[in-house]
Amino acid sequence: MKTFKYLTIISLIVSLFSCGSKKNHFSIKTNATKGNISIDEVLKLSINNQKNHKIDSVSYTLNGIKITDNYDLKHHKLGKFDLEASVFSDGEKQITKSTITILNDKTPQVFRFKIINEYPHDITSYTQGLEFYNDSLYESTGHYKESKLRQVDYKTGNVLKNIDLDNAYFGEGLTILNDNIYQLTWKEGVGFVYDIDSFKKTGSFNYGKSKEGWGLCHYKNTIYKSDGTENIWLLNPETLVEEDKIQVYTNKGKIVGINEMEWIDGKIYANRYLKDGVAIINPKNGAVIGVIDFTPLKEKVTQHDKLDVLNGIAYNPKTNTIFVTGKYWDKLFEVEITSKKE
Repeated sequence: MKTFKYLTIISLIVSLFSCGSKKNHFSIKTNATKGNISIDEVLKLSINNQKNHKIDSVSYTLNGIKITDNYDLKHHKLGKFDLEASVFSDGEKQITKSTITILNDKTPQVFRFKIINEYPHDITSYTQGLEFYNDSLYESTGHYKESKLRQVDYKTGNVLKNIDLDNAYFGEGLTILNDNIYQLTWKEGVGFVYDIDSFKKTGSFNYGKSKEGWGLCHYKNTIYKSDGTENIWLLNPETLVEEDKIQVYTNKGKIVGINEMEWIDGKIYANRYLKDGVAIINPKNGAVIGVIDFTPLKEKVTQHDKLDVLNGIAYNPKTNTIFVTGKYWDKLFEVEITSKKE
């Protein structure tokens, strides 16, 4: 009896593998080059049918959304996405999967800048977030046991209001919306909400799929959050839940290290960690459309052992100018973006 049972089990296993064998005979064929395709192209799809099985019908999805086998990418987001085909063959549904990376169709422009003014900045501040609100500058600083939230008179550098974060938290980016200050922490998986007038903490929120907190900015009722990768997450302003994301890409590939951010004239301006430039990002699809090279600024501040990278960008709507600084920099620069670099 035992021998019969074992033979029955083996027979069932062989039968199951045999029934599913067609799954290995289908794969997705695309016109992408090594999995990459430009956003100005039409994605063309077909099925590789290695064993010439009869195919009744095929349907495709890109990132879970149904598409045709000739899909115009011009309105799609950039980045790496899941591609799936449902193949109906001999009354069975077979699933085959792949990935595809959608790139931008243009090289980012490189822009110059002009210094308009220089202001004093606290040389002990490890700047993480910077934002204007009602002509006052608000700053978030980092490092364990050194993290702060501040309101600053940008013309004098005087600190108007300050609170220290608990020693267990490493402060990161901030943004201000509807009289609330939103501040991230780095690896602690939590952000804080403060009243703009009192600096009293009124709430907190946990991260979702993003594992770390880096930068924040907002436009209308959407908060944008970076996490140090190529991803920028879109947060619901009421629940602070990550509802969507864009991936930051050029015509060559992804751009990682997205850090402190600012919304300026319909675009996201973002520092890149350990880089001396700011990326100008299309928030609709994640395309890097321009880069501002701020390399010369670091030579204009006091040189010392703790001097660190460019970080901190803020737009003042009153002056219509951009302000930038860095970690442990003793100057805040007011700049104007001038023209494309030749």
